[in-house]
Amino acid sequence: MKKFKGILILLVLAVLTLTACGGNGESSTGDVTDDSEEQVTIKFYNWDNEVMARTTAGYIEQFEAENPNIKVESVSLVPGDSIATLENLDILLAAGESVDVMAFPAVDRLYQRQAMGALHPLNEFYDSEGIDPTEEYYVNPSVGDDYYGIQFNATTNFVLINKDALDAAGLEVPTAGWTWDDFAEYAEKLTVEKDGKTQYGAYFHSWPLYMNPPAQTLMKHPFLLEDGTTNFTDPSYARLFELRKKMEDNGNAKPFRDVLGADLSYRAEFFNEEAAMLLTGSWMIGEVGDLEANPHDFKTAFAPVPVVNEGDNTDYFMGGNYLAIGKSSDHKEAAYKFARFISTNMSDARTEIPGWTQADLEPFILDIIAGNEEYYDVDSLLHTVTSDEIGYLDASQISIDYSGELEEILVDGFAKHMLNNEPVDEVTEWMIERATSIIDSKSE
Repeated sequence: MKKFKGILILLVLAVLTLTACGGNGESSTGDVTDDSEEQVTIKFYNWDNEVMARTTAGYIEQFEAENPNIKVESVSLVPGDSIATLENLDILLAAGESVDVMAFPAVDRLYQRQAMGALHPLNEFYDSEGIDPTEEYYVNPSVGDDYYGIQFNATTNFVLINKDALDAAGLEVPTAGWTWDDFAEYAEKLTVEKDGKTQYGAYFHSWPLYMNPPAQTLMKHPFLLEDGTTNFTDPSYARLFELRKKMEDNGNAKPFRDVLGADLSYRAEFFNEEAAMLLTGSWMIGEVGDLEANPHDFKTAFAPVPVVNEGDNTDYFMGGNYLAIGKSSDHKEAAYKFARFISTNMSDARTEIPGWTQADLEPFILDIIAGNEEYYDVDSLLHTVTSDEIGYLDASQISIDYSGELEEILVDGFAKHMLNNEPVDEVTEWMIERATSIIDSKSE
């Protein structure tokens, strides 16, 4: 498989190089200008499933109404599977297919195609429109001075808290700047016996996000610093490993061993009142009010992800989907118009938080929870999603294809401490050595 992918990338590079060298001599501006009277059709490549396709259809209907000379064809290469979609997209690029607009599930996937030469920079369009992308979008994937990605949807992390449990414990809803030590204290006070069972103060799922949350939420890249070295050197690893172990030893969080052994659902743990706090993400906003899928009778509060130390910066990692314009597109200006339109669209067609900074998020959020407000602590939700006290990190410039190997080191190191009781300093030293060895081998 690796050999095939290597050949495929070479084919893509070869085709794109030939395309660039074999042009008709027009300037880049000429390449992107469409005759306003000419009817053009552009293709939007994505991984829409049936539900997502309805949202996209709504965008397209509105766009075509405003731009009658541009028709948009949505092409879902592998519905519901973004990674397989990109693999199929690479095949199209290698075959010389004209690709207008393409969606990416993460920044690093976009950077990989930029490195292939498959993407067209957006600067000329931004300049023509007279906008500064850093004032338009939270995250702007760029290489050098060139911008390549338009943030479409945004995903952020936060903490769900059982508001009824908070009130019973006499605790205030936390706000931006609370720390992981504060979180542990809350967990202790929220751990109670209820209806003959323990309601833990907090639940940590089995994913890497929960092993050292600061690395996954407060750094640009989950495994590397911007100089390309391992971030396992960051003191937060030892700090959070020890905090997790202490919380479990004190009976304030469900044991990691039990989480692994029972293959638990994090949604069920929170909504069934097995735990009072849950680190999760913005996709859960609507789920709090979905009583059919998540039956419960308590109100939910929201809090920003804790920081490590009091006074630490509250700029968070923001994930999301991105749109890019294909270098092979024959209608780049039309493609840009469509990408800008849907990235800034705040109509009823939108179902996810936008990456557009100019959006008024409050009415959008209130629309999501409409009819179920009694299950939300609305003030804390709006604070967590819209507060000026919270900022977002720009995109990392790091793009690697071996994140899985570094993630495995994190998982193994965490297990060494949590399950085998190995000293945290020895574990983090082992993690640093293993990661450095892998990083060095990839750069040879």
